[in-house]
Amino acid sequence: MIRLVASMILALPLGAAGTARADDRAPDAAELKALLEYFLEGASRNDVAVHERFWADELIYTRSAGVRTDKAEILAGLKAGPDPAEPPTTYSAEDVRIRQFGDTAIVAFRLVGKVGGDKPETQQYLNTGTFLRRDGEWRAIAWQATRIPEPAAQ
Repeated sequence: MIRLVASMILALPLGAAGTARADDRAPDAAELKALLEYFLEGASRNDVAVHERFWADELIYTRSAGVRTDKAEILAGLKAGPDPAEPPTTYSAEDVRIRQFGDTAIVAFRLVGKVGGDKPETQQYLNTGTFLRRDGEWRAIAWQATRIPEPAAQ
């Protein structure tokens, strides 16, 4: 049994060219970070065009609430307009980690959302996006968001 598991692990592909590993430097890290910053700035304004550019048409997005959605549903919600009862949120990324495997990249980061105006409430999420480069453009094709629980009050 141990030999079977070991041989299965050794048989796993190492990347698009067969040589990439998760700890290799991402050649397009600066471009992917810039795209993420562009997206978060636009998402803070509910900018439909920014979402249209960022997400791949085939997107599978698993929200932190455990619900799956797609690009069409995200865009429809944005086009319907913001809920006037919800305060605005501004987003930023911290602890960004990027791994690239040819035309595929994984971008993982801690999303920080500041909700409200004068005394904003901070919400934090761990996000992981899988990006695919097509025709020279990176697009998020899969996304997973997990809310980081608030520290327990002592």
